[in-house]
Amino acid sequence: MRPIGDPSGWQLEGSAPELYERYLVPAVTLPWARDLVDRARIRRCERVLDVGCGTGVVARVAAARVGRSGRVVGLDLNSGMLEVARAAAPELEWVEGSALALPFDDGEFGVVVCQLGLQFFEDRLGALREMRRVVADGGRAVASVFTSIERNPAALALSDALDRHFGDGASHAKRSEHSLASAEELRRLCTAAGFSSTRVDTVSLTVRFSSVQEWVGIQLAATPLAALAARDDAAARVSEDVGESLAAFVQDGSFAFPQEVHVALATL
Repeated sequence: MRPIGDPSGWQLEGSAPELYERYLVPAVTLPWARDLVDRARIRRCERVLDVGCGTGVVARVAAARVGRSGRVVGLDLNSGMLEVARAAAPELEWVEGSALALPFDDGEFGVVVCQLGLQFFEDRLGALREMRRVVADGGRAVASVFTSIERNPAALALSDALDRHFGDGASHAKRSEHSLASAEELRRLCTAAGFSSTRVDTVSLTVRFSSVQEWVGIQLAATPLAALAARDDAAARVSEDVGESLAAFVQDGSFAFPQEVHVALATL
């Protein structure tokens, strides 16, 4: 395998879920997971469900909080992501299933969390209603979604470059990450789902990689964008294009850029 920072080295060894866990989780999803679990105020002995758990980083952080007397379950539709989650934390419960039909009893959990996944669900209100159903009286649900792509400069630069080099619409998968960018819509959905109170906070964290090329390479190998990367040599041109657009975020030999999300804390 070429060094990950090599502009031409966007093909990395391993499956997309493995690459996601190896490269994106430490730099991106783990810091957000810690923030989400903090905001959910997860405590010892609690019962926690992680909806759309991916490779399980939020569930693992939550498990450290609830201890052996608590319970943490991770649910996802993607069997490949769950395979990586099980390998990373075999002691936790991992369930393959849909957020639109949670295979759990009413009120089975004290806390339900969903990190950066709600925007992808076909029926967002239906998913939130299911989360509401499985939350016990006095419980809470916490969900995060990306704000607008215009407020996330790295995602915008990559999306624009993908469209320039691969054609209009090539960035759909990346832009869709920001498809639930309105705090008011997020609050309205939680209210419509049956939660009695919802607070939405807008939060920004700094994400760090060794270079723009490293970040672009990972995006083109460990996310749904991987299907584009195999098409031709445009991937190298995308990396160069994004590097030019984001030059202001490269300092002292590293690439550091802001990411912004809305976090909804919905209670009963």
